[in-house]
Parts: sequence; structure tokens; C-alpha cells
Amino acid sequence: MKIDSVELQKIAVRQSQYPETNKPEFLLVGRSNVGKSSFINALIGRKNYARTSSKPGKTQTLNFYLINNEFYIIDVPGYGYANVSKEKNYKMGLMIEEYIKSRGNLSHVFLLIDYRIKPTEDDVLMYNYLKYYNLVTTVVATKYDKVGASMRVNQDKIITETLKLNDEGFIHFSSTTKKGKEDIYRIISETLGKDYSNLE
Repeated sequence: MKIDSVELQKIAVRQSQYPETNKPEFLLVGRSNVGKSSFINALIGRKNYARTSSKPGKTQTLNFYLINNEFYIIDVPGYGYANVSKEKNYKMGLMIEEYIKSRGNLSHVFLLIDYRIKPTEDDVLMYNYLKYYNLVTTVVATKYDKVGASMRVNQDKIITETLKLNDEGFIHFSSTTKKGKEDIYRIISETLGKDYSNLE
């Protein structure tokens, strides 16, 4: 897949502000500081297009990135950051829930988790929530390069068992080495109904 154009087209906090479009949308969810901005930058091949921050909890809106004028990647606020007030966390949760329940062109969800640690309780809750609504979801384990080779088999087992993934599996991803990038491209292409082999 070749990324020819990227535009942060809409920043929204409610349904009335969403883009008026039927283009497929790919939602990114994950806890604060899991690396969603780095994930976006790696996918689109732009170093600092999506702003990364050392301070978790910075994203507090729904950010609609239009890719190739063909589909959207939606970045939403991260969950599980203790220094965000309960009231703000609740409001951001409602904002995400409104999007998930109302958006007919939501085509696929990428749930980002941190490969270095056991999935958190919030990760488990989010995964079960997405499955409850029958949303096609792929788990993406970020920061794969931060875990030594000798630890990876055990870490794979922990993630699989904690999320009860069974046969679904998950994608190893690194924004540094770009491992997993082609797997994400393949999922997007297949969702768009394209022959991935002709897009490489």
C-alpha cells in the first residue's frame, strides 16, 4: 500500500462534528501512552504528523485522519490515565461510546496494547466491549522491539491468555523497526476490498 496523501480533516467531540462521509473508518483505541500517535506516523510514513507526547492523556478529541482520500483512521483519547479527572475520563468514555454506537461506516478497530506488560484490566474491558458490539477487532501489541527475544514466547502467552484471544491472535508492532506495518496494510486493503498483492 502506498500512502499518497494524509489530512487531519476533522477534530470532533460529538456526532454532529463527524465528517459527512460514507468512507470506511478504522478506529484506534488503547490506553494512554500505548503509542497511538507513533502507530499512525509509522503507517503513513510521516515522522511527526500525529503529535506524540511524553505526557499521557493529551489526546482528548476524536481525530479524523483522511488517508488517500479513500478511508479514515480515527484516533481517540486513551484510557487508563490516572491523572485525568474521573469526570473527564467519563466524558471521554461517552464520546468514544457515541462514536462506536452511531458510526455505520466504522469498518475495523485496532486495539493497541503495550507488548512489554500484561494487558491491563482496562485493556480487557475494552476488548470485551468491542466484541460485545460485534466489531471486527485486531489486537496490536506495540513496542515489540522493547522486549528481548528470550521473553517473547512467554509474553505472547500472557497476552493471548489474558485477552482470551483463542485463534484470533494479534499483531506484533514496532514503530521503530516498522514490524507489523505490512500486516496492518493488508488488513486495511482487504477491508477496502482490494487485492493487497497489487498494492505493494
